[in-house]
Amino acid sequence: MSRQTIYNHYREKETLFTAVVEDVMDRANAMLFSILATFPDKSDNLEDDLTAFAIRLTKNCLCNQDGKFLRKLVQSEGGRYPHLFEAWRQRGPGKISTALGALFSRLCHKGALQIDDFDLAARQFLALVNADLQMLTLFGETPSSEQLESAARNAVSTFLRAYAKPPRENPSASPMIAVVG
Repeated sequence: MSRQTIYNHYREKETLFTAVVEDVMDRANAMLFSILATFPDKSDNLEDDLTAFAIRLTKNCLCNQDGKFLRKLVQSEGGRYPHLFEAWRQRGPGKISTALGALFSRLCHKGALQIDDFDLAARQFLALVNADLQMLTLFGETPSSEQLESAARNAVSTFLRAYAKPPRENPSASPMIAVVG
């Protein structure tokens, strides 16, 4: 296809740019929602299950080709096209926080977590998951499987320290009596 044919169809560079970003966002969102469908719904082994979920999320959304492309595009073109990236923020990161908040809500209602603000907890979870990988991905590096697992374990451990429901004390257990002698 020639450049002129493309411009005849899209009229201007910004319209073409918008169409490319929307196409990549649609693919990225399809992958994201397939990963969200694997979110743990039981609290039997929550730490391991959330860690595995975080690894899938980073590997298939942050570290895949579309994720890398969008991140680089936002960094390099965000200043020139702020309105385009507002749409990206609402259709990308905004969607994941809302969807993840709803999933945390389910775990909370099952008694596994203790959360007052689900959207805040979702944003914090995502920030924790990305914290150890941010510098690597900023420069285009792809984290190793070991780095993904380490980042996920650190994130989930910290997240659960903040939001895991404390274990119930056994009411039938005898209280310890101190003997003073």
